[in-house]
Amino acid sequence: MGRKVILTGDRPTGRLHIGHYVGSLRRRVELQDSGTFDDIFVMIADAQALTDNADNPGKIRDSILQVALDYLAAGLDPAKTHIFIQSQISELTELTFFYNNLVTVQRLQRNPTVKAEIQMRGFNEDVAQDNKAGIPVGFFCYPISQAADITAFKATVVPVGEDQEPMLEQTREIVRKFNATYAPVLVEPEILLPDNASCMRLPGTDGKAKMSKSLGNCIYLSDDAPTVSAKVRGMYTDPNHLQVSDPGKVEGNPVFTYLDAFCRDEHFEKFGACFQGRKASFEFHNLDEVKAQYRAGGLGDVMVKNFLDAVLQDTLQPMRERRARFEQDLPYVVEVLRQGTEAARAVAAQTLAEVKRAMRINYFEPEGGLI
Repeated sequence: MGRKVILTGDRPTGRLHIGHYVGSLRRRVELQDSGTFDDIFVMIADAQALTDNADNPGKIRDSILQVALDYLAAGLDPAKTHIFIQSQISELTELTFFYNNLVTVQRLQRNPTVKAEIQMRGFNEDVAQDNKAGIPVGFFCYPISQAADITAFKATVVPVGEDQEPMLEQTREIVRKFNATYAPVLVEPEILLPDNASCMRLPGTDGKAKMSKSLGNCIYLSDDAPTVSAKVRGMYTDPNHLQVSDPGKVEGNPVFTYLDAFCRDEHFEKFGACFQGRKASFEFHNLDEVKAQYRAGGLGDVMVKNFLDAVLQDTLQPMRERRARFEQDLPYVVEVLRQGTEAARAVAAQTLAEVKRAMRINYFEPEGGLI
């Protein structure tokens, strides 16, 4: 039976938010602590972030430590997980260059994730019309770069959100093409989606389809308690739930989507007082009972938001405390990144050597020499 390896990561374009946490970070910690994987690599994808931030490298640089702090605060353990910086491993760039020859422009254009990301960033596909607004080549080709990241570590499992499924399929196609063309060197990865449907794509606090830093609709893992409370109070709810007595809609209501992602039955014992008021009081034992009452009418948004606030504070407070401790020792955090990067580089170098042998471009090795 082969080795079981995880590769996952995030673009360092700012602090991580609760969408990152429920979408992948929480699961990474669970997988790390399960003891069922031989190696776990978590990448701070700064090179990928530069593909659409090339004119603002300071933003990426400043975000690297912030992302590392979020990782450690959430529970990633350097003794069990290699946390590394993508740009510091040149082998990944070499692999990307070789894989470029295995993918057509037309195939990249059909990638749904690439198309969605291009639209979201407002890139103009007609480069001739306005070269400055055109799609950067690095950004257009980042599915190939992602395939290099995954295959360099021979990852068997990649835990990501559902929006990344087309990217994983592109990687699998590259693996199959390489192995068929040269030699069976690369490993075909499997995607690991969140097991809670609400965690696959957490909406923004404004009700938009996706929580996004650029849209300003995020709750960050590092937000202090008053900031979280203020963001919860301002959350979008059912626009037709004007009076407390009105029946409310749960579907598409971000408050309930967040509760689906974070709430556990024990929270009702801890925070049941949130549903006690002067005009109405309720005793709930689980989220289904809350939803039923909200749909029937009589349960106000303020009560539900107060409960969500309590649940989020209960989840985030331990992370805030850990983050504060790590912030007091930033040299340690840098050393974690240095050691993780060195370990990752050694593995990527081994894979690159195997790739070059398979392609017969290992010209100066005894078994692949030119003579």
